[in-house]
Amino acid sequence: MDFTEIYRQSSSLVAFSAGAHFILTAVQDRVIVRRADTFHITRTWLIDASPTATHAALLTKSASKQRAPTASASAASSSDSWVTHIGWSCDSEYILAACAKHGVVHIFKLRDEEWSGRIDAGAEGLVRAEWAPDGRTILCFSEWGLRVTLWSLVTGTATYIQYPVHPDKGFAFRADGRYFVLAERHKSRDTLGVYDATDLYKLVRHFPLPTSAVASFALSPTGSCVAAWDGPLEYKICVLSLTGDLLATFSPDPDPGFGVRNVAWHPNGLFLLVSGWDDKVHILDSLTWSPVAILELTSRIPSTARTWREPSNWLEATEGRGFLSYERLQGTQTLSINRADLSKPYPKCGVIQLEFNTTGTLLLARFENTPNALHIFEFPSHQEPFLPRLRSVILNQQSILHARWNPVRKGSLALCCGTQAVYTWSDEWIGDADQEEEMAECIGVPAKKFDTRDIRWAPDGKGFVLLDRDQFCCAFEVEDE
Repeated sequence: MDFTEIYRQSSSLVAFSAGAHFILTAVQDRVIVRRADTFHITRTWLIDASPTATHAALLTKSASKQRAPTASASAASSSDSWVTHIGWSCDSEYILAACAKHGVVHIFKLRDEEWSGRIDAGAEGLVRAEWAPDGRTILCFSEWGLRVTLWSLVTGTATYIQYPVHPDKGFAFRADGRYFVLAERHKSRDTLGVYDATDLYKLVRHFPLPTSAVASFALSPTGSCVAAWDGPLEYKICVLSLTGDLLATFSPDPDPGFGVRNVAWHPNGLFLLVSGWDDKVHILDSLTWSPVAILELTSRIPSTARTWREPSNWLEATEGRGFLSYERLQGTQTLSINRADLSKPYPKCGVIQLEFNTTGTLLLARFENTPNALHIFEFPSHQEPFLPRLRSVILNQQSILHARWNPVRKGSLALCCGTQAVYTWSDEWIGDADQEEEMAECIGVPAKKFDTRDIRWAPDGKGFVLLDRDQFCCAFEVEDE
């Protein structure tokens, strides 16, 4: 695996283009595009730091009520012009760079450095900006849940939808991009709106949700139904069709408390996985919406599961510049589980990540009370009896911060722990008997100082971005000649 040089970034704003040919980066108030093969700078733009008329008026009014600004206030005001959101359009033709504190979204064109556009959020402010799947519409969420505005680059018009519940986890597009689904709150009631993205986002359906304070929802991969769940006071998940019909409601008996924490759809939409703070994953089938299996965290790792343990002090031994395999432990192993304080809100227990690979044959699960462990469950094929089983457990010396499946290959994942290393697992290694085998490796990042805090795969699955607090580098597979 080859590593690139280390480059600057701010706020972890680094993104591959859809074809993995370019890398977009934000460094404070500057936007940079590099080629992914040479890392030479292709385009760079300096963001206009001047506030909008509305923002300037608000600042003037606020400053009139205050005395002379302090040094810390001056530093904070200088960072207000920094980029907070970036994104590629689906065809990599356009780029957005938003400054949330100024309420401005800047738009650039990759093939025309002189072309630019600008969206002013106005008095309602801006907390989030991102592209719609068509690559010509930008979603802007205002402060205080007032509205979401959909700006069209084609028509130059805007569509306003009032009272979105959550700007980060309360909306979704159907896989084909046809419908935009939004959780809203009208007259103190949770509702769900379905809008036609191909017809100027006209309202198609609008129906109430059987929740008291919707926490989030998950749209099925087929786009036929949606699973919505309540806040932390009640463990309840409701499955509805996009026409508003309530298909099912699930609550475990007895209620473990603290509500739903994670939900994941199987890629084929046949199963819905639900977990809370009780270290259990309930698997519901899409025919009866009742549990067909339960995955539970236990301190005993059976001998039928492969256990991989990170070697101790390997970074010091290799000086961070080597590849080293995990230790394969034989027989039954014991997993240390931290005891959570259930008297406190949001205790450190339960599933913090549920994610399927591209084919739905493997499930990644991370439990907060075993922060150093990553569990991989194997799902049977259609021809086999439905009996999911624990396949592998990866044990690291430090707490795992992020784990990501390869977006292309079915049996490849990478994870990081805030150390000067990246860790990989794969079941595609060809062994001596010409059969696929598991392999887990520790890979040091060749740098003087680099703590890997996040990792993101390239769309083609041939490399990934490693992120530190204010810098990044990339790692790519070495292709055989």
